Amino acid sequence: MKPDQAAPRNIDEYIEAFSPEMQRILQKIRMTIRRAAPHAAEKISYRIPTFTLEGTLVHFAAFKRHVGFFPPVKGDAKLRKEMS
Repeated sequence: MKPDQAAPRNIDEYIEAFSPEMQRILQKIRMTIRRAAPHAAEKISYRIPTFTLEGTLVHFAAFKRHVGFFPPVKGDAKLRKEMS
């Protein structure tokens, strides 16, 4: 998604803004999350696809040369300590 584009209203709009190749990758990620968490809700948060289930479950986003997958960092004291 280009920075000057309007924020997508939903994950379908987000995915449609990319090339067919990237769309296939993003749809595969979406379906993988959907299978793992069938009751999670979809939304756009921070202008990127987000799944929620009793809070944020995961965000993902496409960039020029990679795809990011962003689980929230919480509840892992060791990881929090390493990050600080």
